[in-house]
Amino acid sequence: MTTKIIAHRGASKLAPENTMYAFELGYKFGAEGIETDVQLTKDNIPVLIHDETVKRTTNGNGYVKDYTFDELSKLDAGSWFSPEFHNARIISLEEFLIWIKPKELYINIELKNNKIDYKNLESIVYDMLKNHRLLERTTLSTFNPNSVRRLLKYQNNIEVAFLTSKKKPNLVEYAKNLGANALHVKYRLVNPQLIEQAHDNNMPVRVYTVNNYKPMMHCFNQDCDGIFTDVPYKALTFRKLFQFKKQL
Repeated sequence: MTTKIIAHRGASKLAPENTMYAFELGYKFGAEGIETDVQLTKDNIPVLIHDETVKRTTNGNGYVKDYTFDELSKLDAGSWFSPEFHNARIISLEEFLIWIKPKELYINIELKNNKIDYKNLESIVYDMLKNHRLLERTTLSTFNPNSVRRLLKYQNNIEVAFLTSKKKPNLVEYAKNLGANALHVKYRLVNPQLIEQAHDNNMPVRVYTVNNYKPMMHCFNQDCDGIFTDVPYKALTFRKLFQFKKQL
């Protein structure tokens, strides 16, 4: 199998994460998927930002949930990375879906509800994906076990991934019992037994966040279904090298 290369928050080593600059770069480099994070504004608009506060990646302060979308969209979301990106802004999920729809890209949307459990986040995001007819190529992922349980009613229509960085006995069984049908794990959890057990249960395994040669090669060798990477251009090169070596 071929391990998919998924641009983590876009090509986030070369452009400010979760902005159109990073998404466009990831697409131009040839990534096969885009990963992004979604939270809710004060007026219940799903927006793409990783942190619960705007401090790290904008010129603002405070919680995402305390801003309206109009207020958020006026913040500078790029100068923290480099002055050349001063025009970057926080975008809505709707804008992102309109951009990605005509492109042949896998979509991973992480619901950022493990610290702030946003009310109705699952149904708001699901309904938007359904309206854009993007359910079949999207995975919804979350660290929040209760969120996975709430997504159970949608499981037949969309892939739901349990995200984890913690070692747990019988992790595959645990994720299945929650209602997940995919598993997204931190690199250090990857081992042949986990991959085999997950694949025996028809659960794709994708790995985060993989940016260096050795971990990438290990994931390719273990037949991981995908890797999330800040450097999709490197990952594509290393995957070609892996495939070449395999043929020798």
